[in-house]
Amino acid sequence: MARSKEFDPDAVLQKALDLFWERGYEATSMADLVAHLGIGRASLYATFGGKHELYMKALHRYIEQNDPSPIELLSQPGPALPAVRRLVEIYLEQSLADPRGCMIVNAAGEMLPGDRTVARFVESNWAAVETALITAMHRARAQGELPPDRDPRTLARFVFVFLQGLRVVAKGSPDPTRLREAAAQVLEMLS
Repeated sequence: MARSKEFDPDAVLQKALDLFWERGYEATSMADLVAHLGIGRASLYATFGGKHELYMKALHRYIEQNDPSPIELLSQPGPALPAVRRLVEIYLEQSLADPRGCMIVNAAGEMLPGDRTVARFVESNWAAVETALITAMHRARAQGELPPDRDPRTLARFVFVFLQGLRVVAKGSPDPTRLREAAAQVLEMLS
C-alpha cells in the first residue's frame, strides 16, 4: 500500500516560491530548501524532482498568482489605452511595494543566458505580455485612441521594455521618485 504524503504539496510549493523569490536560485541550497520547507530530501525529490525542477514549478506558480494577469487586463473589451495605463500603474505599484522584485525579471538576471529552460520560460512569458500589448495598441489605433501614424508594434515594445526596466531599477534603487517620474512620462505619452 502506498504511503500518503504527510505534507501539502501546494503549501510546500508556495514556501519554495517564497524562498527562491527571496534568495534566488543559486543562493538557495538543497539544505536550505529542506529546512525551510520542513520536508525530507527524499520527499522533496519524490514530489518535485530536483532543485531545478522545483524552481521551474515555483516560476510557474508565480505566473499563476499574477493578479490581475497582464494578458487578461489587456484583453478586456472596450477602450484599450486605459488598460495599458492601468498595467503601467500596477507594475509601478508592485515595483515600489515589494523589494524582492519580479521573480521573472530576477530569473532572467540570474539564470540567463546559461539556463535554456529558464530562458524559454522567460521568453514565453515576455512574448505573451508583449503580444497582448501589441494587440491592445492595434485596438487602440483602430478605435481612434492612437493617431493613425503611431506604430502599435513599436509603441507596445517600448512599453514592454519600460515595464521590465522599471522592475530592474526598482530592485536597485531606493529612490521611488525616479520610478514615479519615469512612469508618469510613459502614462502621459499614452494619454
